[in-house]
Amino acid sequence: QVQLVESGGGLVQAGGSLRLSCAASGLTFSIHTMGWFRPAPGKARGFVAANTWTGGNTYYADSVKGRFTISRDNAKNTVYLQMNSLKPDDTAAYYCAAHRHPFYTADYYLSGSYDYWGQGAQVTVSS
Repeated sequence: QVQLVESGGGLVQAGGSLRLSCAASGLTFSIHTMGWFRPAPGKARGFVAANTWTGGNTYYADSVKGRFTISRDNAKNTVYLQMNSLKPDDTAAYYCAAHRHPFYTADYYLSGSYDYWGQGAQVTVSS
């Protein structure tokens, strides 16, 4: 049974930083592309960032580019989202997800490409 467990959410002032972690179990973590999503206008889960299974490629939504960094530690089966220069608009529940297919990176920005989801970590940014 695949489980993804997020941690690290909380309340922070605008301009501050938080790091989210997502620990995975029940799958071969190193061969799955991992993503982070949050609600967006018209979408229950809008794309934030992705890290391909090779670890060599990272992708970001325009709204977070230059402020957020996704990384992974395959030895710990964990993916991270470092969030800097946070803005009130970043307030949301953040969900990590594992791509449906191992060794696959296509459509990394679509929530429908991911079969496994965490429970969400709430991030609140005060102005």
